[in-house]
Amino acid sequence: MPRFLHTADWQIGRQYDRFGPEDGPALAQARLTTVERIAALATELAVDAVLVAGDVFDAQTISDRTLRRLFLATQGYAGPWIMLPGNHDAALAESIWTRAQRLKVVPDNVHLALTPEVMPFTEQGFAILPAPLTQRQTFHDLSAWFDHAQTPAGLLRIGLAHGSVQGILAEDIDSPNPLDPERAERARLDYLALGDWHGCRQIDSRTWYSGTPEQDRFKSNGAGQILDVRIAAPGAEPQVTPLAIGEFPWLQWQRRLNVASDLDGLIAELEQFERSSVISLTLQGEIDLAGEQRLQQALGHAEARHRVLECHLDGLRLLPTDADIAALQADGYLGQVIDQLRELQQGEDTDTAREALGILAGLLRDQTSEGAQA
Repeated sequence: MPRFLHTADWQIGRQYDRFGPEDGPALAQARLTTVERIAALATELAVDAVLVAGDVFDAQTISDRTLRRLFLATQGYAGPWIMLPGNHDAALAESIWTRAQRLKVVPDNVHLALTPEVMPFTEQGFAILPAPLTQRQTFHDLSAWFDHAQTPAGLLRIGLAHGSVQGILAEDIDSPNPLDPERAERARLDYLALGDWHGCRQIDSRTWYSGTPEQDRFKSNGAGQILDVRIAAPGAEPQVTPLAIGEFPWLQWQRRLNVASDLDGLIAELEQFERSSVISLTLQGEIDLAGEQRLQQALGHAEARHRVLECHLDGLRLLPTDADIAALQADGYLGQVIDQLRELQQGEDTDTAREALGILAGLLRDQTSEGAQA
């Protein structure tokens, strides 16, 4: 029974400048180490091939060093890799693929599907029908030639394409590089391996998007997986199993704090999620000074444990209680400033007033603590 791994959208060389000099390079490196894990898994499962349905690279201009590192990352699997150019790494007349060939860094077991022609793998039991992009955008279906392509008898017909299945994905996804949703049936394909959509999605029983193996955005769409595909014989329905492979989950949390138990729950949630992740946390509601101090401590601990922790606190109002104010021993002018900052939180400068109130409260707490120690 032929068995292969279907993956896509590695986008090696992608930069994460928004996360700064410490976290951005780590996320870029994770894309390479994920390829190493794919190679190790392919060897462990003894699959017949690894199919990469486009966007192996993020851009045509990545460095020679990164180019070499990608092909080194594939060395953990000695079977055939079939790599298709996508919209980010299209097979232009002069492209990252021609540069890789010129540098002689492409291993013998890595097969570049740079032209639309049948690629038979007789020993493995299948033939690949690729639809490589030769420019970043095209307005006609490059997989149309599959319908009339002749493949050796007895071999599975496996399509490999990169684009947007028309009428299936959301309208704002449908774009240039269209694909016929009935291509697998029209072309008598046993399986159609797709790339471009970064989430894992089944289109029909023979057509799948694998999604990117290393999640790169805050969407719950099954990213961070590859597909383990087994097909008993030509015409048999594929058995497709998604396998988690990514290093860093991307989580988008929105939480509301109204009472003390809400904060307790958030802190527990942050402590219980042990896997290093990229987290975008948006908080709304109200919190007193004692709660603010607990929250900042919890966020500091979570920031140390996770790859990235983005906090959006604009919607969280800092409302000192009378007990908070009394504990700060703020009277006279300082008391008036605190009252003004509390009022400003009701207007347009909510975030600024909240931050100023937090800083002032912290300074007063420190002063009170130093006085008590003295």
